Amino acid sequence: MADHSILQRANLQLSDLTSVVSRALAGGADYADLFFEQSQSEWVAVDDGKVRTAQRSSGQGIGVRAIAGERQGYAHTDVLTVPSLLQAADACGAIATGHGKRTTIAVSAGGQPVNRYPIARPPMALPLDVKVSALAELDAMCRAADPRVHQVTAQISVSEQIVCVVRGDGSAVWDTRPLVRLDCSVIAKGADGRLARGSFRGGGRMELQPLLTPAALRATGQEAVRQALVNLQAIEVPAGVMDVVLGPGWPAVLLHEAIGHGLEGDFNRKGTSAFAGKMGQQVASELCTVVDDGTRIGDRGALNVDDEGTPGQNTTLIQDGKLVGYMHDLLGAHLMGVSPTGNGRRESYAHLPMPRMRNTYLLPGQDDPEEIVRGVNKGIMAVDFGGGQVDITSGKFVFEMTEAYLIEDGKIGAPLKGATLIGNGPDVLTRVSAVGHDLGFQKAQGVCGKEGQSVPVGVGQPTLRIDQMTIGGSQVA
Repeated sequence: MADHSILQRANLQLSDLTSVVSRALAGGADYADLFFEQSQSEWVAVDDGKVRTAQRSSGQGIGVRAIAGERQGYAHTDVLTVPSLLQAADACGAIATGHGKRTTIAVSAGGQPVNRYPIARPPMALPLDVKVSALAELDAMCRAADPRVHQVTAQISVSEQIVCVVRGDGSAVWDTRPLVRLDCSVIAKGADGRLARGSFRGGGRMELQPLLTPAALRATGQEAVRQALVNLQAIEVPAGVMDVVLGPGWPAVLLHEAIGHGLEGDFNRKGTSAFAGKMGQQVASELCTVVDDGTRIGDRGALNVDDEGTPGQNTTLIQDGKLVGYMHDLLGAHLMGVSPTGNGRRESYAHLPMPRMRNTYLLPGQDDPEEIVRGVNKGIMAVDFGGGQVDITSGKFVFEMTEAYLIEDGKIGAPLKGATLIGNGPDVLTRVSAVGHDLGFQKAQGVCGKEGQSVPVGVGQPTLRIDQMTIGGSQVA
């Protein structure tokens, strides 16, 4: 939603922004825009019942960009005066010089986009003592759940970002973006002194209060404790090549990292993606349809407009196994002769936008999840993932499983520890042999890194069976 008060608080007028964008165009650039941001955030963490960290921050600034051909000039400042902004416009215009003919634009407030994160109360408005009290209650619930609970860490992070994008076509678009997250991490200790970790998190572009009700806190704590106790009983994973079943929801981080980045437009324009030049080709099993969606209400990657002012939309990337689309920002779309997809994103006003994911997920299929497991003679059931490494050019990846189980004769067996999933992104989707109907999402956890920038994202998928993948572990199967 619009919040024109940020201009008033900065002692600026919309006409001032008009003059800045016009100035950036004056050097002959083909296009210019301006990104005005005001942000505030709060983070509080409770460790073993005591407040460990409580911090609050705020900031604001403006980034000005000029584009000439493939060249981008960018300058940013947190000194919000007209002379400072014009100086930034001159700096970026001097880099992106060209033969553009437009040297002035008329900026109006423009229409407001649909609101995909409607909230009644901004998350920053909830008092700090309420957050601390909720975290203390969560800590107590976890400890009461089982005597083996050894350590509990709980934290709440909330933020609000207000942006105004003034585009070179003469439009001004506003957006106010809330974001909340509740994390709970538990370490359980066995009678033999062995330690194991479990975690759970909730959140999205939503109000904070629903996460802090007694029932919601209890569910969060119970899930973190459950995972820790499961991992306390985990056995060494057998290494080798076997079938893998990925559970719904967060395991789609594999899809995000191993496939999603390779479908961002800049990597394909430059020919550095493993998917470059494969438009229209079969790149996955016919069971796979993958989308990147900025329209999901309240999800972590939802966007009313992206950071270039392009409306959020749902973009199909892979349809029935065929590559049908990439994710584009304005510059990349122009250079590739296509329309932008609303994927132009940046960490803050101090960063250039680039094509980034939003909510990336694989659509559900027709298979029963229980039947998928029963169809595996010997394999791995991966329920939760930790960190991973991916090479965008080759597509090779390694992911750590933080909750996984052995499958034998179609039945889920002992939990496993130390399991890693090793493979190749372009290859992994070709090995999908079953897709469940149980589409699940992780709305609270995803943080995507690219070229030093981080942005919030969401992921999702149903239960999947992937044939013959390499499992790393300490024993040979």
